Amino acid sequence: MKPASSADSLPAISKYRFANSGLLNEALTHKSYVNERRASGQNHNERLEFLGDAVLSLIVSDYLARRYPELSEGALSQLKAGLVSEAPLAKAAGRLDLGAKLRLGRGEELSKGREKPSLLADALEAVIAAIYLDGGLEASRSFTIDVLGEELRHIDELQARPGGGDYKTRFQEWCQKHHDVLPRYVIARETGPDHQKLFEVEVCLHDTVCGLGRGSSKKEAEQQAAQRALEQVERGDAFPV
Repeated sequence: MKPASSADSLPAISKYRFANSGLLNEALTHKSYVNERRASGQNHNERLEFLGDAVLSLIVSDYLARRYPELSEGALSQLKAGLVSEAPLAKAAGRLDLGAKLRLGRGEELSKGREKPSLLADALEAVIAAIYLDGGLEASRSFTIDVLGEELRHIDELQARPGGGDYKTRFQEWCQKHHDVLPRYVIARETGPDHQKLFEVEVCLHDTVCGLGRGSSKKEAEQQAAQRALEQVERGDAFPV
């Protein structure tokens, strides 16, 4: 599919209309496109991607802290990590059809760059930054919350279930129901000084590692490991146990 010749189609999808369409063009321009046109003086989107990562983190952190005031810092961090990672961002970018709008070099075009999750996620972060620069934080916040609406509704559904954000309890119940066995949590690694430890924990069914979690406490790392395992379950992936 060929990229759009202008940026006019995106604002109609995102409900945001740019005052400076050049920002949007920059957000949708991959460095491979610029590298093949060095004399053009065009900018690629890595600068905006850098800024967008920070803006996205602020918006999502603020949203979650206000939405779930009862959750601990660790639980909120886990929810945020799940929202700002490559997979959900690429999925959201796909709903905006950003892949079709990217300006790519020939090499990326031939290697199906429009379908690469990393390029899509980076492009969405760049668009978030472009809106931030064009219309301010509130415009960027509105866009981001709207674009991630599906993922945010999913979190609401999970929090409303019995056990809510207690991923360990939910994964234990799943293991007992489907495998009649309890999961084991194993500390895979400890790093950092005593006052600032980082724990890496694996959750296992028999000898199969089902999820890896990281946190400043064993409890936090175990919760994240269970969350990762549940995400595989929800995707329909089977554990070879």
